[in-house]
Amino acid sequence: MIRVLLLVVVLALALAAGAWALFLHSADHGHRITVGVLEDAVKLPDPKLADERVAFASRAGFNALDITTTWTPGQTQPDPAELHILRNVAKATDRHHLQLLITVYAPRPRYAPTTDSQQDVYAHFLATLARDLPTVDGFAVWNEPNLNTFWLDQYGDTGDDIAAPAYEALLARTYDALKAVSPRIKVYGGNLAPRGFEDADSPRPTHSPTQFIRDMGTAYRETGRTKPIMDVFALHPYQTRSAIPPGQPHTGTSLGFGDYDQLVALLGEAFDGTAQPGSDLSIAYTEFGVQSLIPPAAQGSYTNLDSPLGGDAVPEKTQADYYAQAFELAACQPNVVAVYIFHLFDEADLNRWQSGPYYTDTKPKSSLDAIASAAKKARDGKLADCS
Repeated sequence: MIRVLLLVVVLALALAAGAWALFLHSADHGHRITVGVLEDAVKLPDPKLADERVAFASRAGFNALDITTTWTPGQTQPDPAELHILRNVAKATDRHHLQLLITVYAPRPRYAPTTDSQQDVYAHFLATLARDLPTVDGFAVWNEPNLNTFWLDQYGDTGDDIAAPAYEALLARTYDALKAVSPRIKVYGGNLAPRGFEDADSPRPTHSPTQFIRDMGTAYRETGRTKPIMDVFALHPYQTRSAIPPGQPHTGTSLGFGDYDQLVALLGEAFDGTAQPGSDLSIAYTEFGVQSLIPPAAQGSYTNLDSPLGGDAVPEKTQADYYAQAFELAACQPNVVAVYIFHLFDEADLNRWQSGPYYTDTKPKSSLDAIASAAKKARDGKLADCS
């Protein structure tokens, strides 16, 4: 009997040791993250063509898709033609088992909803979208509200930040409207550009993400709100040039992959001790792009080949390496739940962005297989070395 008991104990210890070793092995390789892509070229009125375009995302290793749609003041429901297109994408992502995120903003910065009535209309619009598109997993409230390119005004007459408080109010109203439709909907707040400057007299007034987060927190605390305003904080961690590795940190007020500890501290400073999670808030990097050089054999589908913006590009191998590095960094950052790259397909005009794993004619780049492999490993928690 004693021998049997000893054997049971030895077996139990061996199993425990094995489980612990597996745990350590898993921990060293980071946690699972969502790896997605922001791409509006999948928005097509023909459902078959939309489905074919969405399938390219699956082949590139992605399990999530972000698309945009626009709102204008007074608009309470989507245009029927736009809704038809959005439904095509929603059905396609559901069929291919991709999460779907929709970012909603205005085509002009002056359309930013800064009054109570405008914000109520915007929130109603998103709630209508959520009811019309029940398979959508999340909604991103606006795009880069810390830039005058997307949100006006940034400063008041006395030079104070009026963008962040107005955006915080919009986020609160939209959060309540979406959660009334379904508590499972994820609300993405922030959606901030990685850079900006505190200069109210600038011809292009902006805010750094650092100050914008602080001002959002101040505005939230002043309201006395007892509910959150977002489930996920979103950042667009572009580097200033494609040649800069994604993990290179910043010394100023900009934020990127390499500034994770600072970002967590800022969110904690802004929201800890309130109903809105702060230092433990989920984070998603929802726009990150690395432009690749277009080889001569593929240039026939492109325009403005002499554009100086095309000089920002790097070799396709570097593009693949940098995307893999971005996924690895995110997998080693405990609060990060997702990385979305921008784009899936290159834009044809070299004055714009050539950051996809596919050329503009949808043919694969040499970087595709490496990007897909890294994406799949990151989704499975098997890419990173976090030791």
